[in-house]
Amino acid sequence: MDKGFIEKVGQIGVPVKDFDRAVQFYKEKLGLPLLFSTGNLAFYDCNGLRLLLSLPEKEEFNHPSSVIYFQVPNIKEAYETLIDKGVQFIDEPHLIAKMDQTETWMAFFKDTENNVHALMSEFEA
Repeated sequence: MDKGFIEKVGQIGVPVKDFDRAVQFYKEKLGLPLLFSTGNLAFYDCNGLRLLLSLPEKEEFNHPSSVIYFQVPNIKEAYETLIDKGVQFIDEPHLIAKMDQTETWMAFFKDTENNVHALMSEFEA
């Protein structure tokens, strides 16, 4: 089968309502390195995947983003760290699936722009 022409996801865009507030949340709360910011665009590095925050160019693009699942080595530690930073979680870390010996855990949270994202952790049970 032809593997196609798409190599990988290079960037994910997250629409924001308050640009400065969102920039601080992703940098200060989530600890993502800010690559650069220009005008109403801010680019972060998430282990080689670029995350773009931007004000919607048109009203048709003014909607919540897709859920981004941020992989962490220890979900309980990451959850506690973000709680201490004031991040609003929807739920606590919980088991989502168990496949053979691998458990997948998640905890969902909201950013300052009301976008829902998640922490996820996979490990051998």
